Amino acid sequence: MLSRSRCFSRTIGRSLSAISQGNNALSRRTVSGLSACCWVAYKNSRPECETRGSVFQIRFFKTSSAYRNEVVTVNTPAFAESVTEGDVRWEKAVGDTVAEDEVVCEIETDKTSVQVPSPAAGVIEALLVPDGGRVEGGTPLFKLRKGAGAAKAAEAPQPPPPKAEAPAEAAPPPPPPPPAAAPIPTSMPPVPPVPGQAFDAKPVSAVKPTAAPPAPAAPAGTAAKGSRSESRVKMNRMRQRIAQRLKEAQNTCAMLTTFNEIDMSNIQEMRKLHKDAFLKKHAIKLGFMSAFVKASAHALMEQPAVNAVIDDTTKEIVYREYVDISVAVATPKGLVVPVIRGVEMMNFADIEKTINELGEKDMDGGTFTISNGGVFGSMFGTPIINPPQSAILGMHGIFERPVAIGGKVEIRPMMYVALTYDHRLIDGREAVTFLRKIKAVVEDPRVLLLDM
Repeated sequence: MLSRSRCFSRTIGRSLSAISQGNNALSRRTVSGLSACCWVAYKNSRPECETRGSVFQIRFFKTSSAYRNEVVTVNTPAFAESVTEGDVRWEKAVGDTVAEDEVVCEIETDKTSVQVPSPAAGVIEALLVPDGGRVEGGTPLFKLRKGAGAAKAAEAPQPPPPKAEAPAEAAPPPPPPPPAAAPIPTSMPPVPPVPGQAFDAKPVSAVKPTAAPPAPAAPAGTAAKGSRSESRVKMNRMRQRIAQRLKEAQNTCAMLTTFNEIDMSNIQEMRKLHKDAFLKKHAIKLGFMSAFVKASAHALMEQPAVNAVIDDTTKEIVYREYVDISVAVATPKGLVVPVIRGVEMMNFADIEKTINELGEKDMDGGTFTISNGGVFGSMFGTPIINPPQSAILGMHGIFERPVAIGGKVEIRPMMYVALTYDHRLIDGREAVTFLRKIKAVVEDPRVLLLDM
């Protein structure tokens, strides 16, 4: 019986030793008896089990500080299907403290910009890509030490507590009693002696004014009035892509522009009458863009050549039986053209909702583009085709002008519209008919109901 107990104690001791070494833990074992027991404790717990004088105790180290100082590598997020690379523009530097979800850098692609936030609070350990460097999806961007900023703030020396106010000083002693009255003087006080040498005197003409201090220098980045200085800024990727595509359109397409004008009286009256009910039902405002988008879809189905495209590889004309309209949107970094798909099956409410969510839409494809320069006050202009499309509609500002209505001159809100088209595919007859169809629908939306 005694030998069995010793064997059991020896086996337990070896097991506990193996557990202690495998987990890198503190192990303390005291053997002074025939039986044993064991206990595993985590963090700060101190369990003990004692039987006949035998005690085993295992405690593991804390892992919170190791997790807090963990260094992670943040990679480039996945791009859209048609985007393969972009340029990095850093918002933070090495050693900067960042909060969770704070933007560390921005990746500029051909079509949009992608912000890269910090996955956790910490400190930037290293930037793995230079500013302006080109990256692809999954490329390592920077290293972040999690929680390092919070740890530094906790370890920073705290300001000393304010000293206790000194006790109030003792009250000053009472003033001495006034002296006895002095006798009234009967003689004049003595006159002070005149100095033997007079001060050096200089004529006024010999005195030279001191130079005024120099004016403070102008802050960096601001040019003085009349300055002929220059500054250079790197062209971002989006602007480079816009320039490339527009130049390709000029070199490839035989562009021609036709114009017309639209009386906006009816559409303005319809918007005025129904905007409140429209907003209440659909939770979105009724604008003019939905009317032009729907009118364009109606005209594109009537004139399929404007919705077609030339395949230069096979020398074929591709006619599309669907309408995907790109709406050009101006941003501080350049022009982007998100796409509204399947416009031919949408109503005004669907179009307005989609336009409101254009920032979340993709920018690939599109069979026709609408550019609205009127939001900036443009009165007249010729838009450039967005390749590989074959035409683009340009909207402009609404201005009151005198027009002839029924033999009389009236003041009406008028808008000039322009259609730029590829003359290799679209003739003047199709272009003018297309633009007149848009004019008819916008001036009288009932044309859509009658399918005219």
